[in-house]
Amino acid sequence: MTYKIPEIRTVNVIRYVTPLREGGSLPAIAEADDGFFYVIKFRGAGQGKKALIAELVGAEIARAAGLKVPEIVFAKLDEAFGRTEPDEEIQDLLRASVGLNLGLHYLTGSITFDPAVSTIDPEIASKIVWIDCLLTNVDRTSRNTNMLLWYKELWLIDFGASLYFHHSWHNWKEQSSKPFLFVKDHVLLPFASELEKVNDELKTVLSKELIRDIISLIPDEWLEGETEFKTVKEHREAYIEFLETRVAKSEIFVKEAKHARETII
Repeated sequence: MTYKIPEIRTVNVIRYVTPLREGGSLPAIAEADDGFFYVIKFRGAGQGKKALIAELVGAEIARAAGLKVPEIVFAKLDEAFGRTEPDEEIQDLLRASVGLNLGLHYLTGSITFDPAVSTIDPEIASKIVWIDCLLTNVDRTSRNTNMLLWYKELWLIDFGASLYFHHSWHNWKEQSSKPFLFVKDHVLLPFASELEKVNDELKTVLSKELIRDIISLIPDEWLEGETEFKTVKEHREAYIEFLETRVAKSEIFVKEAKHARETII
């Protein structure tokens, strides 16, 4: 059966609950007008709209691969929102984030995944390593696993450090065919013994049509203003070409991952 990407809902943020002071992005737990709580990633934070793009693309690719990812929503922030916030830093962040942001459903009661305490299926570990190599995600290490256990199931969060080539777009075509050297630091690499198997599976899952459908989810306003491209369409096509090339040449990063794994086990 062909995978169908989920429709992404749009919600309005109505209440800022608490900041999650992790790194420089200052995400926060907030309540939306649908009655649910979300971890909001703000467009006005340090990495700006690019982090939101990476989050959206990475999460939906992982979901297509059969991995568990919290529901993603587009989170609208009104100009009046946050005016009563006493913290000036947070107020500045909210002011810079008016418009469309990104939210992930807040998994109440979840705990951080610790590979020293919990076991993980080798095939699931291999899928996660493969996807992070595809996306060049530098932020799933022992220092910060960016995985949660919720009702005894493993959930992936925070793909914002993926696709790091797009912060400059320098030699992005060459980058699409390179191995992912940072895989050596991946927290799940020791458990990823099924890389060849999942490579065959995920190359089939991530068809050109699916990649195009996922990239089509990126709002135009997140793609505007990039000086490297003349139009939003051209900008969008660059993401598509990068991912299509990377999937087609996945043996390159799989070989690097297997080599890195051999040196640590």
